[in-house]
Amino acid sequence: MSQKILVIEDDLTLNRLIVGQLNRLGYETTGTGSWAGAEAHLSAHEPHLIIADVRLADGDILERLPDLARSQPVVVLTAYGSVRDAVGAIKAGAYEYLVKPTSPDALSLVVKRALDDAALRNDHRFCQQRLKARDSMANFMVGVSALLLKTKETIAAVGPTDVNVLIQGESGSGKELVARAVHECSGRARRNFVPVDCCSLQEKLFESELFGHERGAFTGADRLKRGLIEGAEDGTLFLDEIGEIEASIQAKLLRVLETGVFRRVGGTKNLEANARIVAATNRDLEAMSLDGRFRSDLFYRLSTFVIEVPPLRARRDDIPYLAAHFIQHHNFSRRINKRLSGEALRRLTAYDWPGNVRELRNVIERAIILSQDSSSIRPEHLAFGSSGGKSGVKVTVSFDHDPTLDELQAEYLRLQLHKQSGRRAKVAEVLDVSERNIYRMIRRYGLVDACGSGSRSAPG
Repeated sequence: MSQKILVIEDDLTLNRLIVGQLNRLGYETTGTGSWAGAEAHLSAHEPHLIIADVRLADGDILERLPDLARSQPVVVLTAYGSVRDAVGAIKAGAYEYLVKPTSPDALSLVVKRALDDAALRNDHRFCQQRLKARDSMANFMVGVSALLLKTKETIAAVGPTDVNVLIQGESGSGKELVARAVHECSGRARRNFVPVDCCSLQEKLFESELFGHERGAFTGADRLKRGLIEGAEDGTLFLDEIGEIEASIQAKLLRVLETGVFRRVGGTKNLEANARIVAATNRDLEAMSLDGRFRSDLFYRLSTFVIEVPPLRARRDDIPYLAAHFIQHHNFSRRINKRLSGEALRRLTAYDWPGNVRELRNVIERAIILSQDSSSIRPEHLAFGSSGGKSGVKVTVSFDHDPTLDELQAEYLRLQLHKQSGRRAKVAEVLDVSERNIYRMIRRYGLVDACGSGSRSAPG
């Protein structure tokens, strides 16, 4: 995608020279001779760089520099010997200044450096993300089971394409790690992988986070904010737990997928969305689309290619390898070469892992702590789930009919709220989800009355 530059210079001859040179260098350059013309252009377009004369007949760029520099780098043009203007421009946020008349070489060098530095700032998290992605993928990609090898083959096949991907699997099974692997296998791997937790944000906040907002769009919006779609430009936007988003956001996301454009909250400009969409869910989106709880047209857009992530209990052959991996990569305060005893390994392999790989990692980390200076992790060091080591805990719910998945979830949530005396934080810990997700589930299933005050005893 060609980089866009706006030149604001009231010397029309110089303006045409700069625009012509930058266009020959491959930039998409527009020139205007006034601040009024610049405002009109900026209301409809977002350049990657602005080159502006310090003094214009209808405005002073120095006064507007702080706002302009928040959105893109600004290079100012100043007359020979106007050191005060140059210093003032740098203090106000200008990237660099050029003295008029500027040479073609100096202009080319400064423009390239400004755009390169802006790209580096936008991608400053890239190296950290790559390291995190590599380590995180290892958490899922360790093992020898046939199901794991099949998943790897699927990722390798779809990664280099640019189609939308829907990842389905249980909580804790490694859906985000699969999404990162898809990104790493793609031509977008050198750009950002931007994860979005669709459960953790309220509707209005989610819209602002995803699309960004203009200054003054709502109370507290004191400056322009670029959204996560823009942060994922030329990269991958990962929408985790996509089944939880509200209907209004579903409609706006569908528009992005269909048209490739979006608008910030409070904005009027159409912006290009050049990000690959990878979504994940632990719910049955197809069934939700059939009964009207999720837009069917959005489901079909997202599910161009579906990857099913197997639960850990379906690939028990991988448990010894994963356990060894977590032991090896745990950050010890004192380095001790620990190993699993034979009986501990048998217990790990026999357990059904409702929390999947995430639960296994937590069990191993707790065992490392409980085993202290011992070189061996034994069965008594293993604490499964919320049972404090008792893996035989049973939970019974009954219905006088075949329940739907929502009815099962609602009844189990009701049971846990009753058991934990309405303490949402404790329920979230038991269910291994965020507390905000518990709030959303309580509202969805109409269980506000089941919460109590959070401190009183549960009814008998």
